[in-house]
Amino acid sequence: MSFPSSGRVLFSATLVRGHIAKFHIPYLRWFKERGWETWVAAKNDYPDKNCEIPYCDHFVNIDFARSPFSKQTLVAYRELRRLFAEERFDLVHTHTPVGGVLTRLAARDARKAGTRVVYTAHGFHFYKGAPLANWLLWYPVERFMSRFTDVLITINHEDYERAKGFAHCRVEYVPGVGVDLSRFAAVKCAGAKREELGLAPGDFALLSVGDLIPRKNQAAIVRALPLLSANTKLIVCGEGPERENLLSLAGQLGVSDRLALLGFRDDMAEIMHACDCLVFPSVHEGLPVSVMEAMASGLPVVASPIRGIDPDLLDDHVSGLLLPDSEPASIAAAVSELMDDGELRGRLIAGAVSSVCRFGLDEALASTSKIYVGEVLDADTR
Repeated sequence: MSFPSSGRVLFSATLVRGHIAKFHIPYLRWFKERGWETWVAAKNDYPDKNCEIPYCDHFVNIDFARSPFSKQTLVAYRELRRLFAEERFDLVHTHTPVGGVLTRLAARDARKAGTRVVYTAHGFHFYKGAPLANWLLWYPVERFMSRFTDVLITINHEDYERAKGFAHCRVEYVPGVGVDLSRFAAVKCAGAKREELGLAPGDFALLSVGDLIPRKNQAAIVRALPLLSANTKLIVCGEGPERENLLSLAGQLGVSDRLALLGFRDDMAEIMHACDCLVFPSVHEGLPVSVMEAMASGLPVVASPIRGIDPDLLDDHVSGLLLPDSEPASIAAAVSELMDDGELRGRLIAGAVSSVCRFGLDEALASTSKIYVGEVLDADTR
């Protein structure tokens, strides 16, 4: 039996710009190339509200809140229930914790009627070392919601092993959403971009990529700057509520002239080639795409030894430097080691470029599409 040449698929996540546009366009394209009608349900988080999603036939703006305790959560659930009452989908692929919970709850009746529901956990909120509150809230929620799921996809080994122990559905491991490795390996000339970023020839540029939120811990990098030589600069790409706090902290520490907050950028491949090191002291992650992009770019990585990085992505002093902790002094020591040892930088670059190949977009898309095909064909035989 072959994959149907027509059908309807819904992708849902909390945000369009912050999630769908960053990770799922290749998957929408995969369905379009097979004649399927594609839908996206997410919050339009573009500043100008001009929301054009490639390979998407129908966009439904759902005003998701990141917190499950927001009053907007009930409104979003009602909007999703209305969507499933009015439209029939053959397959639903949902993402992000709140978006995933609400979509699966809203799709209960649709699933009974034959819709297959796939949920990708981009890093459970409960993990080794997580606050007790995370375990008390999210572990029972994810365990319960697995009853309304056909396939639970995990993207790191810790989550995969844990999900196999609690899920009431099939559990799969797919190593991330995939990175277009060729895009990040293709950039060769960094001089012009360094000049655009205001970097002098002797500057050592640290790069931080991610939402400006406490979990990403950019403040620790700012606090490390006074411990490093004056030619060390920090380039931060991302936007979020911590922006003003980071600027204020830099001012208090006297390093405002060494910090640049660039906001969201569409030229990350060029920026990565223009910088000297990615610093990633995040508190917790699923499988960070920015780390994989840096590895593909030949940009040495200094990162926290957290789930999704250790052991999934980096081997200490082989493909990156793993911090003993996320304190500023530890960050400064690791960066200084890189600055002082060109041979080490070369080894880390070679190790990273070699190991990141298994996280390419083609590999991730092939693994995920097998799940799509299996679920759709299984639904046809029910």
